[in-house]
Amino acid sequence: MLLSVIIPAFNEEKYLKHTIERIEQALQEHAGAAISWEFIVCDNNSSDKTSEIASQMGAKVAFEPINQISRARNTGAAPAEGDWLLFIDADSYPPPELIRETLALIHSGEFIGCGATVRAEGGTLWNRLRIERLNPFMKWFGWCGGLYILCEKTAFQAIKGFSPALYAYEEIDFVIRLRRLARKKKLKFTVLHQHPVVTSGRKGNYSAGQWVTLVISNVLALLFFMLHYFFPEKWVPKSLPKALGYWYNGQR
Repeated sequence: MLLSVIIPAFNEEKYLKHTIERIEQALQEHAGAAISWEFIVCDNNSSDKTSEIASQMGAKVAFEPINQISRARNTGAAPAEGDWLLFIDADSYPPPELIRETLALIHSGEFIGCGATVRAEGGTLWNRLRIERLNPFMKWFGWCGGLYILCEKTAFQAIKGFSPALYAYEEIDFVIRLRRLARKKKLKFTVLHQHPVVTSGRKGNYSAGQWVTLVISNVLALLFFMLHYFFPEKWVPKSLPKALGYWYNGQR
């Protein structure tokens, strides 16, 4: 069986090599002979050496010219040859135990996919608490962030991937649709929580003005998500990327 590890990346030359190395190490430790893997890095219009580093690490490189995480993940998935797709953010990595649990889940035949809770590495205490604050809700309610999502390739294709109408909270929309499909197929989607995915604590070391941008962006993102949920594909303002400055101004 082939596992496609898809890494969307925008100006991630600082973290990408470390991410690929840690994932590779974990896979070599736990995959065994039954699973092989490939790495696909989607360069989301970077201005640094992201693509060059990805190629040096032996990854396939896909290019997405529009800065949008949904498009980056979909573009990364397009050339994937694996039976399963594992989306991991470029500044995050799974500990070996999380990879072991993920592979066991695949082998069980009972699941359509999974996510994981989060542990922040580095950064301020306040920012680590902010990043990890939703872990109990992820565990209890079975939804997750986008920095670690596994799904069957056929399921990804069936629900048409991540919605290009959303510039934020696209992972929540994706999981909602994936869980609906899982119920139809009498399969399950779960959030693994014993060994959280590790993400950089760099996010959140902001000035007062940047924190204001963060709050406004999150409020707007939630509003747009709700509009999309109740009126899918009907209304997306052209100014949306600018309105969601926290995700698309290059500071995050």
